[in-house]
Amino acid sequence: MRKIFLSVGMLLLFVSSAAAQQANMSDEGGRVLALENAWNHALEAKDTKALDMLLANTFISVDIDGSISSKSEFLASIKAPEYQPSQAVTEQSSVQVYGDVAVVVGVFRIKGTEKGKPYVHRERFVDTWIKLSGAWQCVATTSTLITTK
Repeated sequence: MRKIFLSVGMLLLFVSSAAAQQANMSDEGGRVLALENAWNHALEAKDTKALDMLLANTFISVDIDGSISSKSEFLASIKAPEYQPSQAVTEQSSVQVYGDVAVVVGVFRIKGTEKGKPYVHRERFVDTWIKLSGAWQCVATTSTLITTK
């Protein structure tokens, strides 16, 4: 009888621990998705100071044309006068949290004007976030243009 109570007690401890861990991952996933939304607002406002806080110093961006940008190059492209975004929206996204790493996959739509020409892009993206010193920062992003068929 004692073994049954011990087994049930251990099972309850395991289940409550797993539930608490799942809730914590869900909270962290929500935080990362909120940062994704802040990134969109910073793009619309060309707010490179906000972006600087969201992006790790080792940040790498792989753009739709296959080019690679460092953090400083990415921020410079946002600051450039010819880059004029009017809307940046994540249409759908999901996040998976793996301890201090989170991966966001989604669809992003951006409208604007670049070099005098209007554009609307829909892109599939993958962002990788790492929790550094208690704060989430994006370390890598890659996107692929979704073409209309």
